[in-house]
Amino acid sequence: MPGVELKREGDIAYREALPESPSAADPVLLLHGFPESSYMWRGLLPAIAASGRRAIAPDLPGYGDSPPNLPGTWEHHVEALEGFRVALGLERVALVLHDWGGLIALRWACDTPGVAGPIVVAGTGFFPDGRWHGMANVLRTEGEGERLVSGLDRSGMARMLRAVGRGFGDQAIEEYFHAFTTEEGRRGIVDLYRSGDFEKLAPYRGKLAELDVPLLALWGEDDVFAPPAGAYRFRKEVPGTKVIVIEDAGHFVFEDDPQRCAREVIAFLDGAEESG
Repeated sequence: MPGVELKREGDIAYREALPESPSAADPVLLLHGFPESSYMWRGLLPAIAASGRRAIAPDLPGYGDSPPNLPGTWEHHVEALEGFRVALGLERVALVLHDWGGLIALRWACDTPGVAGPIVVAGTGFFPDGRWHGMANVLRTEGEGERLVSGLDRSGMARMLRAVGRGFGDQAIEEYFHAFTTEEGRRGIVDLYRSGDFEKLAPYRGKLAELDVPLLALWGEDDVFAPPAGAYRFRKEVPGTKVIVIEDAGHFVFEDDPQRCAREVIAFLDGAEESG
């Protein structure tokens, strides 16, 4: 398997795996969600590279090895993603997205027509009538959100993540706790959730379908934060969406079953390339 390198472009840290025998396929850009980092793609990056594709996974500002860049709002993350794309000279990319990575990158893709090729979404949404889960509502509440992010330690994060996912080893916990280690990082977390008003997606109705690219909704059957109904909602919004629900996996599906996820992502990208 190709190796994964940790690199930096300006303030943005990113992991990259390069194919030994490059193909003509688009590079693949992978975007993590909360509270993870590019480390979550450690199993998928080399698999994508082995299929002949360049694989790139940035740490969003404030996560992993990327320092915070306040305000940590949804809009600011969209802007940072476009800046990262331009800095790396990427033109058209396939997308693999999880959780907040989906909310950020789908908005970016719709705002920047022509940059997105085939898209894989997991544990996310893009719907104006969406509803936040309990922990998100705490983060969105003045005072309560600040208390949550300031009071969470490593052992608390480990308990929280391991209660809903089985793939979180000690190294993963260490990587994902980075966002909570500075005041600026904790502020960015609160900024992100408080900017996450689903009503902002009203102008994007129909725009995802207008991208006219293949879409795979890859979901964990036991996702308690974004239940599998969301996968089928993508199919309703984008006719032709392929839905795969992985048994015995939850919200952090790439942690719970990385090998199955890698097989499904590569097969989807191969199929999209052949049909395109």
